[in-house]
Amino acid sequence: MKKKRVLTTVIVLAILCLLIYLQVHAWKRFDWATFWENTGHVSWLNIAGSIALTYVAYALRAVRWRIFLKPMKATTTRRMLAPQFIGFAALALLGRPGEMVRPYLIARKEDLTFTSQVGVWLMERVFDTASVAVMFVALAFLGDPLWQTLPNHRLAQEVRVSASIFFLAVVAVIVVALVLRRSGYAIAERLQKRFEGHPSKLAQGLHSKIVSFTDGLQIISDAGSVAILSLLSMAMWIIIAGAYWLITHAYSGQLPRLGLASLMVLMVAAMFGSLIQLPGVGGGSQLATIAVLNGVFGVDNEVAVSCGMLIWLCTFMSVIPMGLLLAHRERLSLRAVAAEEQKAEATIDQQ
Repeated sequence: MKKKRVLTTVIVLAILCLLIYLQVHAWKRFDWATFWENTGHVSWLNIAGSIALTYVAYALRAVRWRIFLKPMKATTTRRMLAPQFIGFAALALLGRPGEMVRPYLIARKEDLTFTSQVGVWLMERVFDTASVAVMFVALAFLGDPLWQTLPNHRLAQEVRVSASIFFLAVVAVIVVALVLRRSGYAIAERLQKRFEGHPSKLAQGLHSKIVSFTDGLQIISDAGSVAILSLLSMAMWIIIAGAYWLITHAYSGQLPRLGLASLMVLMVAAMFGSLIQLPGVGGGSQLATIAVLNGVFGVDNEVAVSCGMLIWLCTFMSVIPMGLLLAHRERLSLRAVAAEEQKAEATIDQQ
């Protein structure tokens, strides 16, 4: 496990170094004085508002997780709050090794199996991705007035194509989910037998992930739950979009002129960029937002870097103080919890 983590970190670091090199090489020059001047004159009331909205989004995640748990165990939103903040703080500080801290903490707190909460986490990812895809597609096809805020007509067409591809990919995932909900366990057994001749970790890992996903699908018992979970997910991502709006409007000049379509493109770029993540420093999300602001929307280099960093700090890193405070209150060590979680994850993969 440790060798795999080191290898993954090295690969991610190499990719980030390459992306940074390409970005800096493309710019040729960067004026730090201009960067600090723009950063120092932002509206800190807007920045505080964006952090507040981000915290509201975490609270909605707690509500959503409580609803996911209804078929397994009755609990309260209050009990779900601390694991959300602590889990996202672990992700921010530890990188991907902290990803499963939330399901692990909830499983331990509610006396449920870790596997069942990994299933909930997978369902959460599905609802998040589907919500962003629906928002992206809705904005992509609302009509020309909205897209006049984009730099040019060609970009509008490219965004519409990208939105369509994104939406079709989500539809494909939903179709797969429906198939797995009906016969996921049988498919997992069949695939495990199919890969018996391959390294055991491959067969076991594939089996455990399909079973976890299928377990997660079973917790959605009726159409009413799907509707409530979908509305909550949409509300949460609209709130996050509001946080982005506040940050871009904290500046003067080019950024406040970005419309809803531009903010949606920015959010999607940050979402996919966050797949490349290093402990404590992030990486992919900042680079993605900076690249879109500068290369797509023509925002000056220094302003793009300043805004990209503030988006990262407000919407991702701002959870750390509250997460550490709640972890201290519950007498938890993030590194110790992450280590315990990884042992539990390794046990699942061996089953």
